[in-house]
Amino acid sequence: MRPSQLPKVRRQTLRFLNDPQSAIRAKTGPGLQPGLDILASALQVGDLFWVQQDMAALAMSAGEQLAAARWATADRPSPCGLLFWQNGIGHMDSYGVQIPVEACAWSPHEDGMMLWLLMSRDRLAAETKAASHLWTLVTEEIPPLVPIYGATVPVGEQPVSMADIDPGLPQPVVAALASAWLLMQQPLLIDRFRERADKPTARAYARDGLPAPEVTVVDLRRQYTPQDQDPGNDERGRHYRYRWVVSGHWRNQAYGPDRSLRRQTWIPAYVKGPNGAPLLSTEKVNVWRR
Repeated sequence: MRPSQLPKVRRQTLRFLNDPQSAIRAKTGPGLQPGLDILASALQVGDLFWVQQDMAALAMSAGEQLAAARWATADRPSPCGLLFWQNGIGHMDSYGVQIPVEACAWSPHEDGMMLWLLMSRDRLAAETKAASHLWTLVTEEIPPLVPIYGATVPVGEQPVSMADIDPGLPQPVVAALASAWLLMQQPLLIDRFRERADKPTARAYARDGLPAPEVTVVDLRRQYTPQDQDPGNDERGRHYRYRWVVSGHWRNQAYGPDRSLRRQTWIPAYVKGPNGAPLLSTEKVNVWRR
């Protein structure tokens, strides 16, 4: 799937969710129907995001260091949204079965924020192909995006510990989503551009009197400006004779009016120490080729 196809995928998924006779509705118990209603409402009005593979890899890596995150409306790229991860963003365990997660959707909820994890119909077909001799997957009855889990996430003024998130939500996936939202606020690190829906989808929207939707594509900059200085002396006046690599990490950075607010900001890896000094080597080497 390409970013330009995401509006079509959303539109077709909504048809299944809004049809009481569809398999996903008819075969879902009454206790879960309200969750599908909220998902449909979120998809109807939510903004669309596509995260490229390199950006997803950084979000997963940075998420491993994110112990807590804020989930308020102001901390999201939009109040409601659907974010598709190119090549997926890990798995969730369901009774010993590893289910791939390819998309996240969110919207406000009376208990905080509602979060859904979804996978594509194409991925479902590929994952079950090996067992096709045991059953037949009727793809015509499956929406293009299949909700696999939904839960509420608490919203408050203070960051919420990842340990306090619904245990059914896989923590690496949730942390990657929170990391992606934070990284999207760093223009020196991230490229964002708009991609319009493909022509058939744009025409379908036009027939309904609606403007053609757009998808925000998010990726890493090919080159970015490091956000730390690289002096040969530190704030205490100590002089360094060597250079060394400082790993990427989160910092509680000041921003806003008079720099009175704080938010988690990703500091990319950089080389610290005076220019021309010998570079200290370590036993651990991480190579990232772009």
